[in-house]
Amino acid sequence: PALFPSQNALPSVRPLPNWLPHVPEQAALGRALFFDQRLSSSGDVSCASCHNLGAGGADERALSLGAHGGVGVRNAPTVLNAALNFRQFWDGRAPTLEAQVDGPLLDPREMGSTWEHVLAIVNEDENYQRLYEAAFHEPPSKAGVRAALAAFQRTLLTPGSRFDQFLQGNKAALSVREREGWDLFGTYGCDSCHNGVNLGGNMFQRLGVMADYFAEHGDQASLDEGRFQVTADPQDRFVFKTPSLRNVALTAPYFHDGSCATLREAVEAMIVYQVGRPLREEHVARLVALLESMTGDLPKEAP
Repeated sequence: PALFPSQNALPSVRPLPNWLPHVPEQAALGRALFFDQRLSSSGDVSCASCHNLGAGGADERALSLGAHGGVGVRNAPTVLNAALNFRQFWDGRAPTLEAQVDGPLLDPREMGSTWEHVLAIVNEDENYQRLYEAAFHEPPSKAGVRAALAAFQRTLLTPGSRFDQFLQGNKAALSVREREGWDLFGTYGCDSCHNGVNLGGNMFQRLGVMADYFAEHGDQASLDEGRFQVTADPQDRFVFKTPSLRNVALTAPYFHDGSCATLREAVEAMIVYQVGRPLREEHVARLVALLESMTGDLPKEAP
């Protein structure tokens, strides 16, 4: 059977893998760390607080609540399939999952912790002692904690979506309406940014290619300038990592600022700001139907 049933599909669009290489003992340690609120300075925020594995790996709030009432500055991206992204964070400032760990852990608006605090808990907890010894056979370290959390995230894949079944040759996996949405996905050029195994997460793109998104969103003096804040390159102003569309029906609200409350609003915004075409309700509805088919099997990792 044809792997890419639509003539509009880019060759790089392909099903999710069922597994990524990782050390199971390290992932087991990472799982314990991921759900542990004690790692935060307030004792009530864990990685899972903002990345709910049962709800698309993201946060239902536009901006997440952190330790001591802190509020994040960007919408929490999903951790599901994040191992397949080419870089981490909306601005791509972390090249790997391991490099990403320090960000939320140490940010005072998120977990507000310190490495001294984290390692003290790992060293003093009997369960962590057992898990850490099995994972690394050496005393706890920052590098080990980073590696463990990264290993756990490499297990958070969501294969099995009806969309992937369609890519694998089962045309009946999608309804006629959804298949029409897939054709429109190519016609509108959505696949120029949302492609690859993760349907995104593999490139940067300016938000507002065809219309000025930021002129209509928020105070001009406090705009999030995206990757420019990392590189200071004027060409990177308002550039963000293209998000994955995997499980996108579960991860509202949308965009770096959480400004779109529904998937329909997000599709309409993309057509206006990125594609620059008139809105057609029947097209929006078909695209939304297609996106809803991209929800895969969620990992059974929540406690």
